[in-house]
Amino acid sequence: MTFPYLPIEDSISAPYWEGTRAEELRLQKCVACSKFQHYPRALCSHCGHTNLEWQKVSGQGIIDSWTEVMRAPQEGFEAPYIIARVRLAEGPIMLSRIDVSSSEVSCDQPVVLKWQHLSDGRALPLFVPVGG
Repeated sequence: MTFPYLPIEDSISAPYWEGTRAEELRLQKCVACSKFQHYPRALCSHCGHTNLEWQKVSGQGIIDSWTEVMRAPQEGFEAPYIIARVRLAEGPIMLSRIDVSSSEVSCDQPVVLKWQHLSDGRALPLFVPVGG
């Protein structure tokens, strides 16, 4: 699947996107409460603290919900494809594409990170079943 447009990169998300260029999944971790969060924000979604650091994470997770998109939301997307809520080993939840057919995906299924490269050198995280 090709991606029809480039995601916006701003000053808050720049370290996240820089990590994708190196095929590293980097998440913000709050210095005050030690919780990870995703998507990138200016403050901690758990305690409101503004002292956040970036850390490379494992890229492992579990699918806790998923759906098969049968109709593309706009020109350039190729349906069908799977979108899932992936609960990362470090705690946060990511919405991501799962790179398998619907017959190969299930809830509570362990997944691991893979990358979909974009034309500008960045990459989007997507997941595949462990061992798949």
